[in-house]
Amino acid sequence: MNTRQKFTLWGPTSLAVLLAASLTGPVYAQQEPEQAESAPIVSDEALAGAEQAVAQEQRELPRGHFRLPEQGDIIGEYYTVIVEDPEETLIDIARRHNIGYEEMRMANPDISMWVPGEGTEVVIPARYILPPAPREGIVVNLSELRMYYYPADKPGIVETYPVSVGREEFATPVGITRTTVKVKDPAWAPPASMRREAAERGEPAPAVVPPGPDNPLGEHAILLAMPSYLIHGTNRPDGVGMRASRGCIRMYPEDIKSLYERLPSGTKVNLMDAPFKAGWAADGTLFVQSYPQLEENQGDFEPLINAIERVDELTEDQVEVDYEQVKRALEASDGHFVALYGPQAQAPVEETPAEFRGLFEEVELSQTQATEEDA
Repeated sequence: MNTRQKFTLWGPTSLAVLLAASLTGPVYAQQEPEQAESAPIVSDEALAGAEQAVAQEQRELPRGHFRLPEQGDIIGEYYTVIVEDPEETLIDIARRHNIGYEEMRMANPDISMWVPGEGTEVVIPARYILPPAPREGIVVNLSELRMYYYPADKPGIVETYPVSVGREEFATPVGITRTTVKVKDPAWAPPASMRREAAERGEPAPAVVPPGPDNPLGEHAILLAMPSYLIHGTNRPDGVGMRASRGCIRMYPEDIKSLYERLPSGTKVNLMDAPFKAGWAADGTLFVQSYPQLEENQGDFEPLINAIERVDELTEDQVEVDYEQVKRALEASDGHFVALYGPQAQAPVEETPAEFRGLFEEVELSQTQATEEDA
């Protein structure tokens, strides 16, 4: 079953900032992602040795940096830490380990974000399936609330950082753009709508917020060729990793500072929305994970059909996949890794559930019709 790739659409959003250097430029439709090759199965001994080598290398890399896998699509590892300071919050721990708010909350659903408690074991979900997009420049996966950067001068490295994106009424658009101008200590002009809202509350907002601790752009801003949209820092880092901005991409102050110093102007930026991801691990296991779908990008989006298409791209019908596991991952939408096939996967259900049989027939019929039309 080879189904066609679906594409997300992008639409306009409103946001105003005082950065006159912002340049206008076209935003192109997202390109079709490259297909990943199936990873070979290796022995447990070889895998254990490889994991130890990766762990050692990771300790030597800067924050957020990972070595790209020679084969496959997965970087990083899950691990746990023990809370030692009774006053420390999960937000504090998340920032220290390069994790965003929602990622930390979903990985530790039974632990208080504000008072986890001394001695509590906390999961750090620092394992990622690379998004289904060309591995170049910056890729921001909106539903995942995470950025991936493939530096051109370090072809074997990928960097990844948690980000905040626009809340629903100020949704971050989907599309391809590029970076333009970098601004240190930017000033910020609250948009007219924000000033009106503030005035109605009896708290009139200033026309311009100068650089300093009250500036929501933080100390670094990278302008995009998409007017009024930026990648920038923040004076409220506790909100990184959630939908909290007016459309821009927010980063932890330390992360935007590092990126600001190294990112070349003109770098490609792919703003995409892939709530479902799939990829191969080094031991030949096919993993999937799912995040909550952004409402503004749903349209005629069919999560289950999209997930089947993505899995089909990676397997090409050469392996047996338990689609009930796909359904459960979509229903949970918590970012957890689910093994579909390979050494770490559960035994597949013997019979395809009735609800899937009708769906597969519909997808196959659609594909047959599309093939006839193309012919």
